[in-house]
Amino acid sequence: MRQICILLAVALCLLAATEARADTIVLKNGRRIAALSVVVEGDKVRYLTSAGELALPKSMVDHIEKDGSGQMPTSPSAAANLAITPPSIEPTDANAAAESGAIRDGAVDRAFLAAAASEARSGTAGASEKAALAYHAAAQFELSRGDMEHALSDERTALTYAPENPIMLLNVAYLHLRRSEHKQALEYLERARRVAPENPDVPKLTGWAYYGMNKLNEAVAEWKRALTLRQDPEVQAALDKALRDKQEEENYRENESSHFTLRYSGAAEPGLAREVLRALETHFSAIESELSYTPPEPIGVILYTQEAFADITRAPGWVGALNDGRIRVPVQGLAQITPELSRVLKHELTHSFVRQKTRANAPTWIQEGLAQWMEGKRSGAAASVLLRVYDAKQAMPLGDLEAPWMRFSPDVVAYAYAWSLANVEYIVQVEGMSDIERILDRLAAGSTLQAAVQKVLHSDYSDLAESTADYLRKTYGN
Repeated sequence: MRQICILLAVALCLLAATEARADTIVLKNGRRIAALSVVVEGDKVRYLTSAGELALPKSMVDHIEKDGSGQMPTSPSAAANLAITPPSIEPTDANAAAESGAIRDGAVDRAFLAAAASEARSGTAGASEKAALAYHAAAQFELSRGDMEHALSDERTALTYAPENPIMLLNVAYLHLRRSEHKQALEYLERARRVAPENPDVPKLTGWAYYGMNKLNEAVAEWKRALTLRQDPEVQAALDKALRDKQEEENYRENESSHFTLRYSGAAEPGLAREVLRALETHFSAIESELSYTPPEPIGVILYTQEAFADITRAPGWVGALNDGRIRVPVQGLAQITPELSRVLKHELTHSFVRQKTRANAPTWIQEGLAQWMEGKRSGAAASVLLRVYDAKQAMPLGDLEAPWMRFSPDVVAYAYAWSLANVEYIVQVEGMSDIERILDRLAAGSTLQAAVQKVLHSDYSDLAESTADYLRKTYGN
């Protein structure tokens, strides 16, 4: 059955690959930003990159090159999700001057930043504000390129010149949230609340911090306060999701272990919950050893009925479990843990490890490839089909598998899973798990996955695909 599914995917994968488009935002200062998609909402231009969803003031944008049209697209209905956009400073002449100086020829001008910092130290009037704005502009540029490590460093430096600037405090908190560092984010959010108690972005981001820490009541309270200060579709979508979680989980029982907080329906077997926690702790130790990493924060786990899982997650029908910061698994009808449930738990737990180890900067294909490897899957059953696709020059480029797969049909998803596993399997079996660790560490530092692969394996994506095909041939035959 699996081979049939993959064969169906082969017929569709080329179409799926050719449908992937990149839009380009052209700013008034000439800078160009490549994005997976771009929409305009009011006075903001929102765009999706490998770093997640970001936003710019519309006043900074000259035009958008979309499908060759060069027109501003209208906004579609927003899906209910927990996308976060960073708070932005209102555009002024001073901001524009800082950005034009800090960003030159598509890169951060470190000499300009050093000069601005030197001026600030000399005590020249207005120099501290100029330095703060320059470093803030650099941080926003680094963020747009997915380099959260340098973005956080530059935003923190901006704060040294403007320690009570609420937007810069909020942006440092935002970057910690993007790195799944919820407690660190709360420290900056408390500072922002003291200097700007009525700023709606403070409870907005505080809600995300609490949600990431599995504190639903606190998240709901913060998002409700945010909406009293300003209507915001992002906050409304987040609140709706949290309220669905809260309503579903009101009568859930709760168990805890060293590394997990488990909630489950009162109708479920308490014995199943205990077995799930024991299995998770066993898997935790195994993954911890493989990746040489221990997640610092407890991991939330929810056991649902099938109906509740569909209602709460609203995921496509092919999704059998989900990890959106909490591990969500349907267990309807089970009285004890099964090998299949144990496998699913280890798969989803791998996502939690990778998310925290990379500070939420791991693209989909390496996430899913590694999760399958950890759960015990190997490429044998799919190898011959994958080789036929590769030899026919129809293999989907790994770059097309970096973004989330929710837009894919079930058949294309089957191919994506198989090809991702094959590439991770090659790296682990031939190069070693230590190279996976080094790739993940580079992602944590803000590197793109392609750059991390190049640095660690000394191969680009094309070389990696060729090496993977050779590995499949040698290991499983034609």
